[in-house]
Amino acid sequence: MEIHVSLVGRTDLSGEIYRQLRQAILDGRLMPGDRLPPTRELARSLSVSRTTVSVAYERLTGQGFVTARVGAGTFVSEHIAKSLGRRRRGGIASQLRALPLWESIPVSTAFAQPAEFDFRSGLPDASLFPFEAWRRLMARQLRAGAVGRGIYQEPAGHPDLREAIARHIAIARGIQATADDITITNGSQQAMDVVARALLAPGDRAAVEDPGYSPPRWLLQSLRVRLQGVPVDDQGLIVDALHPRTRLVYITPSHQYPLGVPMSLRRRQALLAWAQRQDAAVVEDDYDSEFRFFGRPLDPLQTLDSAGRVIYMGSFSKTMLPTLRLGFVVTPPSLTKAVQTAKFVADWHTSIPAQAALANFIDDGTFARHVRKMNAVYEERHEMITDIIGRDFVDHLKLLPSAAGLHIAAVARSASAQQVHVIADKAANAGVQVQELTRFAFEADPMAGLVLGYGAIATSRIAQGMRRLRCCIEN
Repeated sequence: MEIHVSLVGRTDLSGEIYRQLRQAILDGRLMPGDRLPPTRELARSLSVSRTTVSVAYERLTGQGFVTARVGAGTFVSEHIAKSLGRRRRGGIASQLRALPLWESIPVSTAFAQPAEFDFRSGLPDASLFPFEAWRRLMARQLRAGAVGRGIYQEPAGHPDLREAIARHIAIARGIQATADDITITNGSQQAMDVVARALLAPGDRAAVEDPGYSPPRWLLQSLRVRLQGVPVDDQGLIVDALHPRTRLVYITPSHQYPLGVPMSLRRRQALLAWAQRQDAAVVEDDYDSEFRFFGRPLDPLQTLDSAGRVIYMGSFSKTMLPTLRLGFVVTPPSLTKAVQTAKFVADWHTSIPAQAALANFIDDGTFARHVRKMNAVYEERHEMITDIIGRDFVDHLKLLPSAAGLHIAAVARSASAQQVHVIADKAANAGVQVQELTRFAFEADPMAGLVLGYGAIATSRIAQGMRRLRCCIEN
């Protein structure tokens, strides 16, 4: 390990080496068991005599900070950590201050801890992912000569992946787009970021569903956009409530998050007509509609758009794994260059090996087979949870209709939002993780109820988890 020691302008060289190494141990930069450089090597790198370094090492040894092992080297002592604990040096005093906004946005800890019965929304079943097939594809892309020739690539993304996505969304969702219309992103959140940067200036107006998915709202607020929360009813976003000077509307029309209601055809047509009149953009987040269990498939809003107003976002976080951080955005030609330039400014491009592997994953049919398999699994879980709520929770929860995705929502029949919060806390203590509807509110009065995901919990554990949840409600 190379260790930085500064001797510029110092006179007591041995003492300075000792003090800086000692501080590194106390700060935790040098961990118990870490090996210090040999005295000869450190002396050479610092341009001092070996004796100077040896004296410093002897002082550290004498005080118990390090131990010397014959034939092995000098190591940070294990007992130091046990007696002092790992410590971190506080930051230096600074007059720099971040914008107050960043104090108001919570960094998500929703998935920080594992759950015995995991009903959190937005999680697929990672245990059923075809890891072996994915590993082979990734290994192939990490061979010499296969990783984009070792140079930076197009911000738009890997050409083969863009072609594969264009074919897939044409078949699966009816979206007519070419590879040129597609930009690969690090998930849907970055897709939203580059679109907003391409379209909005500080002070412009944007709108989000209320209740709705929080990260896009925080992102827009960070760009100093004036934000409106628009109410949602059983037909989706209420178009008549939109401010007339809104430049961008973010919606989840196929499976509204978190309520699960689909946007009606009449409401979709009204939104497109409104966007045309107001010269506004509509961002359609089609985050989990690959999984549909009954009823006619709903056409994406993008397929009804004849004026180039809709920007379509997709993600592989629900169909594959959130940890892959792979998504895409389909833009009208008039916006594509700006979005791809914004992607370049943000991080140049998404991981090329992962993109190339995903292109093969789609083209060889593995992705489609995985989606079909998971659709059957999630359909069974969806049916099981809805049946249990309809039978065992009828006095407590009213289920909101949902025919797709990885979660359902249920409104409390009589409990207040505060009472639901107490129930959720009791459930968490009993090993059952659920989410409260109140956490998705923006400007509207929070709804009292629960969101129940069924992606991450095994089918065999649903019944027991729901029994525990019922006990938390009734006791």
